[in-house]
Amino acid sequence: MLTTKERTGIYSEQIRSFLISNFYVSDARALVNDTSLLDQGIVDSTGVLEIIGFIEETFGIIVEDSELLPENLDSIQGIEQYILRKMN
Repeated sequence: MLTTKERTGIYSEQIRSFLISNFYVSDARALVNDTSLLDQGIVDSTGVLEIIGFIEETFGIIVEDSELLPENLDSIQGIEQYILRKMN
């Protein structure tokens, strides 16, 4: 079984790959874990719905309406921490 630290790295890369392949990211190297996806114009409200679909399909968790918060969905780090919380 993977440790939380190992899962964190794996999840982070899965999220980053999804973002790069599904949204316009002008410089993938500049997409660091705490970059605000909304502030940088990488995702908009429709993009948030795509991220939710990705989370639910990839990680098998349900994103509740009450969890649609910027701290859960606005950065790679936020998404990753949200997933880890939901899976524990």
